[in-house]
Amino acid sequence: MREARRVVVKVGSSSLTTAAGGLDADRVDALVDALAKLRSGGEKEIVLVSSGAIAAGLAPLGLRRRPKDLARQQAAASVGQGLLVARYTASFARYGVRVGQVLLTSDDMSRRAHHRNASRTLDKLLAMGALPVVNENDTVATDEIRFGDNDRLAALVAHLVHADLLVLLSDVDGVYDGDPSRPGTSRIAEVRGPEDLAGVEIGSAGKAGVGTGGMVTKVEAARIAAAAGIPVVLTSAVHAADALAGGDTGTYFHPAGKRSADRLLWLQHASTPRGALTLDDGAVRAVVDRRTSLLPAGIAAVEGEFSAGDPVELRDTAGRAVARGLVNFDAKEIPQLIGRSTHELARELGPAYEREVVHRDDLVILPGARGRDRT
Repeated sequence: MREARRVVVKVGSSSLTTAAGGLDADRVDALVDALAKLRSGGEKEIVLVSSGAIAAGLAPLGLRRRPKDLARQQAAASVGQGLLVARYTASFARYGVRVGQVLLTSDDMSRRAHHRNASRTLDKLLAMGALPVVNENDTVATDEIRFGDNDRLAALVAHLVHADLLVLLSDVDGVYDGDPSRPGTSRIAEVRGPEDLAGVEIGSAGKAGVGTGGMVTKVEAARIAAAAGIPVVLTSAVHAADALAGGDTGTYFHPAGKRSADRLLWLQHASTPRGALTLDDGAVRAVVDRRTSLLPAGIAAVEGEFSAGDPVELRDTAGRAVARGLVNFDAKEIPQLIGRSTHELARELGPAYEREVVHRDDLVILPGARGRDRT
């Protein structure tokens, strides 16, 4: 923490609201106190990824619990998001800190232009001394374009802003080797790799019932960030001040990999494929082993309904996913391209068809794909 200059902090709904819905002003103020103290010297920048919009909108709409249907979730988010950012604005104003709201969907982040815009906005907010408050745009996100939880969003935002540290605040003060409510269990202080969590049963969402995550999503988010070269501290919101001061609290995930291209991390972890392309054996070897673009000649079949720019899954002839990429053609165009060379297509259909179906810069190889037997 002492060495980290740019820190992403994620806080969940259960740490900000009551079980019945509605923001808990004291909890919000306590978190803001810790964040304001961290950046008071001017040497550190903070991005806050905050859940709580849907939970904050429950009570004002007369909802007793988080609704299961998407329409009412979106309505609650519409009401709650304004309340949430207003509360943060007022609380940070006590320290003269300006707040900027940034709402994202996974669809925004897998598309190149939208990804660049998000990156520029966050960088400019930080450069101008504001504190970005990031949340998923629950008012418009559909099941197909949701991150699924803000823990994953936080890991990807940490990579997007080139953070030096990610702090995940939960209602449990770290990862335990068993149910933390049972005697005899102990906190796992450090995680250096998957083997440190082998055999550990990770719990699901907490008792409050206002969030969508749980320890499973937090550990997965920590793994995503660590694999991208970002260290992670996972602890409880009540220990936020200690964690941000560098105290011995929570579970520390050591960085286990190198940073990759920002957008490709989003493509791998945040996108939902709208369809699939089956590749012949030669195309699988070219895409996976030689990291080439996918050409029409290597496609054996297409399924799904998608448009140019959508994420699609690339599969081998056995139906196993080997890669994910952004396609350059609509699904209805691809059948006439299958198995044909780009030069042939350009002569027959025009110069617009002398290009890749998926360019290598818009393609990510999925874990385990390189080690498969493709003979």
